[in-house]
Amino acid sequence: MYLHLGQSVVVPFRDVIGIFDLDNTTSSHRTRAFLERAEREGELVDVSMDVPKSFVLCQSELGTMVYLSQLSPATLLRRAENNQFE
Repeated sequence: MYLHLGQSVVVPFRDVIGIFDLDNTTSSHRTRAFLERAEREGELVDVSMDVPKSFVLCQSELGTMVYLSQLSPATLLRRAENNQFE
């Protein structure tokens, strides 16, 4: 099963470690530092065309990736539960 993150980007659901609300989590300096480090190391992919609402942390055999998505965490969770790709 795959999870559609927006902008024709899909990731295998088995690789998803967590889906996080960007508004709530970026109030923490540790989360901001984590996202800044991911960006510096080329592990951050922005798949949003607008202001991102969530980020998805993925781990695969290729390494760790963080995806910024314009979709809300609730929408991503609903897609995962219903196996929706649009």
